[in-house]
Amino acid sequence: MLFNSIEFLIFFPVVVCLYFMCPHRFRWALLLAASYVFYMWWRVEYIVLIVASTVLDYTVSIRVEQAETSRQRKAWLALSLTGNLGLLFFFKYFNFFNDSVAATFEALDMEYAIPAAEVLLPVGISFYTFQTLSYTIEVYRGNKTAERHLGKFALYVAFFPQLVAGPIERATSLLPQFYERKEFEYTRVTDGMKLMTWGFFKKVVIADRLAAMVDPVYSDIGNQSGPAIAIATVFYAYRIYCDFSGYSDIAIGAAQILGFKLMTNFRQPYFSRSIPEFWRRWHISLSTWFRDYVYIPLGGNRVSTVRLYVNVAIVFV
Repeated sequence: MLFNSIEFLIFFPVVVCLYFMCPHRFRWALLLAASYVFYMWWRVEYIVLIVASTVLDYTVSIRVEQAETSRQRKAWLALSLTGNLGLLFFFKYFNFFNDSVAATFEALDMEYAIPAAEVLLPVGISFYTFQTLSYTIEVYRGNKTAERHLGKFALYVAFFPQLVAGPIERATSLLPQFYERKEFEYTRVTDGMKLMTWGFFKKVVIADRLAAMVDPVYSDIGNQSGPAIAIATVFYAYRIYCDFSGYSDIAIGAAQILGFKLMTNFRQPYFSRSIPEFWRRWHISLSTWFRDYVYIPLGGNRVSTVRLYVNVAIVFV
């Protein structure tokens, strides 16, 4: 289900009404059911993937916490990394790499028999994969105790406002909020509605209108003039920002209406004064995820100049 759809404009008010009418102890179940319905609206069978990822990291985190040796803890963490990243690679990148290898074999006049996988990319797979991995890594590092409530952990993985396009939330921030009692607060709800409205404006009014001007140019690039391509490129920069940040605003606003606080994901990135500052203000939840779980473990900037460039290259690859 997409935010900018008639289905969501019906789905969300119904969920909000049921949520505030429902007793506190059952609200997690309502939100989990709503999140699974939201996800299955696109393709029912892919719910298996998000459930599998949930069960895997729920089990692994408990095993990591119970492990008696460092070797055992590392083995369980490796299982989580292999399982989650394996699914992500297969569904998102297998055909890309397979086509590249096939083209290489063809250029060398060699036979290549591995066909492309006939699968559709599951919606939000990158986001919930990174979210579950961050949880397992935090448990491994000792920064988070393993969650014993399977239902609330499943809700953390599948929470529908941020399931499709983020922000990628840390377990230390979002999971405790599922235990808090949320009351209907007029100011909070109206502020959330205003943020959602601003997000819809950026997505539907600006991004989609710019797309109607950009797509014809990019789809027939060989027959376009230089000025047309230049203008389309500038329009595309604003289109992708308004599309992505608009979705984030809708997600943050929807969560706020329900009483949950999600992190800011964009902070006026086009006003940045340098490239590093840009990446600190663009898709912040993803940039900080790679900083904390890839860049810093590789040594960050506390290494030689050559190694620093290697670390940065690994993160962006």
